[in-house]
Amino acid sequence: MVTLSIPIDRELEEFIETMIKSKKAETKAQVVRLALKLLKEEEALRDLAEAQIDVVKGRVYKGDLKKLAKELY
Repeated sequence: MVTLSIPIDRELEEFIETMIKSKKAETKAQVVRLALKLLKEEEALRDLAEAQIDVVKGRVYKGDLKKLAKELY
């Protein structure tokens, strides 16, 4: 596991403390890990939504993936 040291503003520090006091997290590190996991999930959902738009607009590939990859690259 890697340890990070990052500067944060007072508002975020207070939020972290609130999360700990309300028992939603045990440590500052856990708050940050939870936030990063949520961000990762949000990014995955955004990617999925973009993929769905591509499908609706017909921007999809069909067929043998190895053959398609050779044609694309």
